[in-house]
Order: sequence, then structure tokens, then C-alpha cells
Amino acid sequence: MTEPIVLIDRVIGLRCTQNTGMAFSFLSDHIILLVLLSVVLMAAGYAVLRRYTLGTVSRTAAMLMLGGALSNMGDRLFLGYVTDMIELLFCSFAIFNVADICLTVGCGLMIFSLLFRPQEWRERHV
Repeated sequence: MTEPIVLIDRVIGLRCTQNTGMAFSFLSDHIILLVLLSVVLMAAGYAVLRRYTLGTVSRTAAMLMLGGALSNMGDRLFLGYVTDMIELLFCSFAIFNVADICLTVGCGLMIFSLLFRPQEWRERHV
């Protein structure tokens, strides 16, 4: 895709970009550092979450976050960048991708489950 495409006038469009960093291009051009950071954060998340038997909302949140993180990490490893393509036209905001949406929705659901569904967090007895 070489030219931007407007999907809904003044709302949403597609514009292909290559992001060598993470959110808002933070740590651009530090691919190895970003991959290592991703691995460390996923391992830390696993270490914390394995202590619990998760309910539906918290399990869904964890899977969305893992899927988004793995997708972006795979792009970084195999392409050297993450392809971002979704652009909000009604405000000045970063261009993002579906993996970013999964990460954001997953984080929101995880916060929701911690605050409003604490019964989903049953500690495992090993």
C-alpha cells in the first residue's frame, strides 16, 4: 500500500508505516533490546499469572495481551520493524495495528478484572 486509504471520512483510514520502536516510536532502532524486553515482560507475566486459576475475563485479557505481544515481537524478529496501518483521522494520534489493539484491550480487561471481578483471581494451591 503506497497511498493512504480513507475508510470512513474524517474517522478512520489506512496508512502503512514501519515502526522500529514500540509505542509512540519509543526506543526506535533498538530491535534486540525490544525483543529482549518483550521476552522478559512475557516471562514475568507468566510467572505472576501461573499462581492463579483465572476466570473468563482475566484469561481472555491474558490471551489478548500475549497474542499482541507475540505478534509485534515476531514482526520485529523477522522484519526488523512492526507494520502499523490503522490511523484515526478525527484526532492526532499514533498509527497502530491489530496487535496493538489486542494489547490495549487486554490491558483494559485485566484492569477491569482486577478491580471489579476479584473472584476471578483464585490462588492455586500447589
